[in-house]
Amino acid sequence: MTETRNEDVYVLADDSREAVFIAEGITKVYHMGEVDVHALRGVDLQLYKGEFVVLLGPSGSGKSTLLNILGGLDVPTAGSVRYRDHDLTEATEAELTEYRRHHVGFIFQFYNLIPSLTARENVALVTEIALDPMTPEEALKLVDLGDRMDHFPSQLSGGQQQRVAVARAVAKRPEVLLCDEPTGALDITTGVKVLEAIERVNRELGTTTAVITHNAAIAAMADRVIHIADGRIARIDHNTQKKKPTELEW
Repeated sequence: MTETRNEDVYVLADDSREAVFIAEGITKVYHMGEVDVHALRGVDLQLYKGEFVVLLGPSGSGKSTLLNILGGLDVPTAGSVRYRDHDLTEATEAELTEYRRHHVGFIFQFYNLIPSLTARENVALVTEIALDPMTPEEALKLVDLGDRMDHFPSQLSGGQQQRVAVARAVAKRPEVLLCDEPTGALDITTGVKVLEAIERVNRELGTTTAVITHNAAIAAMADRVIHIADGRIARIDHNTQKKKPTELEW
């Protein structure tokens, strides 16, 4: 299972893993008045079932744009993206909404919890519209918040609020979990707890997980590390021995 570079395209040789995403030639250009901003420049990428991937790169490198395209929140200017048998680049808005609702869980840097609802009620917002959800109680226990279910966000620490956000994202049993700087607003102690929750979901539920970050330390817990620079994939590393979140230092 090796990745080689051939004319700026990464080719996976002799690999029988099931590809969940296949992105080819992804380009994204934002028109800012008279200026064109190239966020992505011909990205080819595959993500595989059950793997834990870290997309690593500095701010402005195109990480969030790529994640948003994979999650159906944005569409590329050119290129194609397939999620299993779904062609996301040809999908209508209604089809993208269904895709996001039933297949993808999102975790962002800021928790976006509803202040007037308890942890249990915040998670229930998702379970009420999912096809085969966990109960809010199951999801909160999965992130070790079984004893804080009836607390409001204001009664929880930042790390606990982010774990509620993780529970909310995974309660619908998504096949894919996309995380945009999930520890960006947290110190190392609380950040590790959030990463433990994400890693546990990946390990126990087999959820394909992609975490974007500028924090190089987090890369050590991934199966693969995809380095992004200037809208391109600079290189892809494989970790033969992954670290646990508690072993990370930053």
